[in-house]
Amino acid sequence: MSTLQTPFRYDFVGSFLRPQALKEAKAAYQAGTIGQEEYDNVVNAEIANVVRKQKELGFHVITDGEFRRSFWHLDFMWGLEGVEHRATGNGVQFNQELAVLDDTYLVGKIRAKAHPFVEYFKFLKQFEDENTVAKYTIPAPAQTFQQMIVPVNIESTRKFYPTNDELIEDIAAAYRDVIRQFYEAGCRNLQIDDCTWGAIVGDAAKQRYKALGIDLEEVKAQLLKVNNLALEGKPADMVINSHICRGNYHSTYFTSGPYDPVADYVFAKEKVDALFLEYDDERSGGFAPLARVSEDKKVVLGLITTKSPVLEDRQTVIDRIHEAARYIPLERLCLSPQCGFASCEIGNKLTEEEQWAKLKLVKEIAEEVWG
Repeated sequence: MSTLQTPFRYDFVGSFLRPQALKEAKAAYQAGTIGQEEYDNVVNAEIANVVRKQKELGFHVITDGEFRRSFWHLDFMWGLEGVEHRATGNGVQFNQELAVLDDTYLVGKIRAKAHPFVEYFKFLKQFEDENTVAKYTIPAPAQTFQQMIVPVNIESTRKFYPTNDELIEDIAAAYRDVIRQFYEAGCRNLQIDDCTWGAIVGDAAKQRYKALGIDLEEVKAQLLKVNNLALEGKPADMVINSHICRGNYHSTYFTSGPYDPVADYVFAKEKVDALFLEYDDERSGGFAPLARVSEDKKVVLGLITTKSPVLEDRQTVIDRIHEAARYIPLERLCLSPQCGFASCEIGNKLTEEEQWAKLKLVKEIAEEVWG
């Protein structure tokens, strides 16, 4: 088993654009013209292809590109007891379009069961070698918590959980069980993807929560609590990192705002090993909040955007890395794209070739900066 640990100097978040063969197979499967086995064979082949490409580029981390899921977060939740979903055409309004998502809500108490993602990880793990390690990405506990208390879901959630504290306790317990399942399957590098912190920064978030009569400081405390409770007792040789995002759907975003309002919570107190941070444009603010990252964490600077095919200027990125190093030592910094290339299967607005060019640039810059 590989003993390599993420993050690496050049790294990536996890999702990749779905290849045409995979899109066609998914459409055929949904139309009933091919069966489960034929569809699975296509998925397995395309995962093998995307892993091979990651290795060819010289990366030390491999993922399955999230090819087995429709949504970066909801598919995981569907693997928990008590969670149901249906396709309604509803969704979340991003800055330029509606992110169409399945309605996902509670029909009972949240409990862990044998999670399908663990089986997906086992397939990925076979591709590890002496130079690479497999990591798997799941939505943060805070993401599941927020999903169940959004206004459209709160009434159904309260049937099973009269208080948020009770909901937090069950979510954390379910995650601890799933983390154990991953560990027993040989996973030593897990990533929790978390849009909740990005959703509460900026003036728009302040106004939104004020209109709902919700205290933002209480929200921050709850997000931190559920994430840290879920991580309690994790094995010492298992790395769990967090990726913080402001939304990534078809090259659009959900929120804007600097990290300052949440840094004292997630940067200083969340018990993860590293933070993958979105820093690809002015929406993320400056680097000063990095001074509040606890000394036991690394930071992966997401300076390369996945929302546009335009390649960044190499020297500009290098200068920004050194600017960030004014607030946190360079040896605790790494480089990656700001998010995945296809958080949902619709993907961002660039080609596969442009996607790989972005990762090639990440590696070249990292080797120049850190040697």
